[in-house]
Amino acid sequence: MTDTTTRASGAPTLHDVAREAGVSLATASRVLNGSTRKVAEAYAERVQAAADRLGYTANLSAQAIARGTSAAVALIVADIADPYFGQIASGVAQAAADAGLIVTIAMTERDPRREVALVRALRGQRPRGIILAASRDASVDSTPLTAEIAAVQATGGRVVTLGAGLSGSRVVAYENEAGARALGERVAALGYRDAVVLAGPEGLRTSDDRLAGFTAGFATGGGSAPRVVRGEISRDAGYAAASALLTDALAPGTLVFGISDVVAIGALSAVRDAGRTPGADIAVAGFDDIATGRDVTPGLTTVRLPLEELGAQALRASVDAEWTPGEPVALEVLVRASTPPR
Repeated sequence: MTDTTTRASGAPTLHDVAREAGVSLATASRVLNGSTRKVAEAYAERVQAAADRLGYTANLSAQAIARGTSAAVALIVADIADPYFGQIASGVAQAAADAGLIVTIAMTERDPRREVALVRALRGQRPRGIILAASRDASVDSTPLTAEIAAVQATGGRVVTLGAGLSGSRVVAYENEAGARALGERVAALGYRDAVVLAGPEGLRTSDDRLAGFTAGFATGGGSAPRVVRGEISRDAGYAAASALLTDALAPGTLVFGISDVVAIGALSAVRDAGRTPGADIAVAGFDDIATGRDVTPGLTTVRLPLEELGAQALRASVDAEWTPGEPVALEVLVRASTPPR
């Protein structure tokens, strides 16, 4: 029998709990280590009370080795400071709590090599599932990552990707391109004819899909081909790019589309700091519908991506053996004061 106890100096062991409760070691283990074998309620209460009195904590790493899996799910994001990933993490955490699981979070800092290293390291911790929320980069060879995904599956774990899928992973899909196309059509219908897109680095799948969709939708509505400025996906990058554009005397009535809300919010601030009027002078739109975009002035026009629900779906996909992919998550264009009719 494996004694999955905390081994820190002076820490109570499973033997201590069994002795305190007056039960066998096997009974104490079944109660505290999540065995599927039934224990009489009276014994279970005695064991739990003894564990509480002694301050006993099970060794989760040892449990994971014994069972081949753990009660944890790992979430890998690009940048936890980005509200986009924060809202996804919130959805994952809430669904995990409902399932009696815990969530660990790791950050790639948008480095594909770090993502591979993180999956490899997490594999040794036997998580129930690993959720990859960072955007895929089409310019990067995915072979090392798909090999790690296969290794996770070989040990009984599951890997889930959001948006663009990877070989061997379960996919919670949403249509970036279709959502951006709808946004392009909508702002063109509001009377905009000139636009600038503040996009991410070329090859970044999420950014490229949104750029392609917006360009097509804007053209369908009568808009001209947008100018594209590439940079990092962050508030500061959006601010810097918009500031440079405004230095070049950006024409009134131009629409600036930030490839994500954080980029668009940076652009809003740059417009204001340049002495221009966001919305009435230079219009701004984003994508994601993070909470901050609802509270800035003027309110940010965007495409609503139900981030918490995406996180919850990803958690279910990572732990449910019977899970099957559904239709891509529906997106919705939300027109606010940052793009008034022209």
